[in-house]
Amino acid sequence: MMTMTRIPTVLSNYQEDDSAEPRACGRNCLGKCCLPVSKLPLYSFEGDANPRNCSAGTDEPPPDFFLNNLLLGQWEDRMSRGLFRYDVTACETKVIPGGCGFIAQLNEGRRLKKRPTEFRIDRVLQPFDPAKFNFTKVGQEEVLFCFGAGKDRKACFLESATVGEENSSNVVAINVSPIEYGHVLLIPRVSDCLPQQIDPNSFLLALRMAVEAGSPYFRLGYNSLGAFATINHLHFQVVTLDLFGEKLAYFLSMPFPVERASTQRIPVAKGLCQRGVNISRLLNYPVRGLVYEGGNSLRDLSDVVSKSCMCLQDNNIPFNVLISDSGRRIFLFPQCYAEKQALGEVSQELLDTQVNPAVWEISGHMVLKRKKDFEEATEQYALRLLAEVSLSKARFEEVKAYIFDAIELAESEKEKMEPKKKKETLFQSSALATHHHLVGGCLVLQ
Repeated sequence: MMTMTRIPTVLSNYQEDDSAEPRACGRNCLGKCCLPVSKLPLYSFEGDANPRNCSAGTDEPPPDFFLNNLLLGQWEDRMSRGLFRYDVTACETKVIPGGCGFIAQLNEGRRLKKRPTEFRIDRVLQPFDPAKFNFTKVGQEEVLFCFGAGKDRKACFLESATVGEENSSNVVAINVSPIEYGHVLLIPRVSDCLPQQIDPNSFLLALRMAVEAGSPYFRLGYNSLGAFATINHLHFQVVTLDLFGEKLAYFLSMPFPVERASTQRIPVAKGLCQRGVNISRLLNYPVRGLVYEGGNSLRDLSDVVSKSCMCLQDNNIPFNVLISDSGRRIFLFPQCYAEKQALGEVSQELLDTQVNPAVWEISGHMVLKRKKDFEEATEQYALRLLAEVSLSKARFEEVKAYIFDAIELAESEKEKMEPKKKKETLFQSSALATHHHLVGGCLVLQ
């Protein structure tokens, strides 16, 4: 088991204000000027899409290697080098009393040092702009490893592999403004400069990462433009709940509140039978959303969800995605907070907190930026915030119809499915039992 040390964090030279005069390519960046001739660690999962093999004598990594040794081990290494904007391990965190079990974190660094948004928030689809900040400008010291499919039917890891000209690499890099221990980014085909838009191959890559981690503590999130993505360069957020630090007593046995919410399967007359994907709606949760599960293969599940996301993109509907349960459950949340904010429909009290409700907040992990808000945080506050995120019932049904049309699914008018309460999973232990008030759902504010 890993141990986490508390290390004073200083600002890296690579994290200074971009308004300074640009450095030459000698800084070893992720652009096409530097990346193709670079050597980086490479983790290959089993598959047939990548022509590179493990070198002779390379053993298949042990089951916990990807998460514990590689991802978290390398994250701690970057922390020891001072590459983060602030020390997230020093942030105060607590469970907000009440029936939902929302988690609150005081993260003043997100307010003071997080990179501001540099694009319009009223358009989900926007072209990539090389003049704006993007991940090709990141130094390679922030990269933990490259991640892709291997040729052999087993996973392998190379400490140093030539990136080469033929393929744009998928990289896993630190998030320099983290919300939790181990917070990283998955950046598909980084040097191809893809805008922040879901596509089938990139979404499948994100699911493969969840499968490879194989841990209920490991989650990936996606924020579209207009739903509080701050960089228009394709990326997924990745967090692992703090398993090793002082917060262990809070979170070891507690899933996100949305993961414990009741669901109701949507009966279908035609469409997904051959793919084995089930779609449910969330019940008694403050943000309306869809839950995707099953699939005859990972690609089947990925294709259905990615088509749903692409439908929202094409209709200019902002959304957030949570990939949970080692890639087996995916939550899709169409949202409207930025629209309400622009129309002056969000109360000043909520705006003053400066909380942008993206995927982690919607899932129940509230990142608060002022000590006053953290100390006074209540379940009622969280419910009010998330109620402003959620589509109305009528609008949600309209958006659901768009999605079902896009994935060629027809909802059955005859069959009625019983609501299903999410079963407690094996990683929940006695710590959860001590919170008898934590029921499987919260009231939706109308």
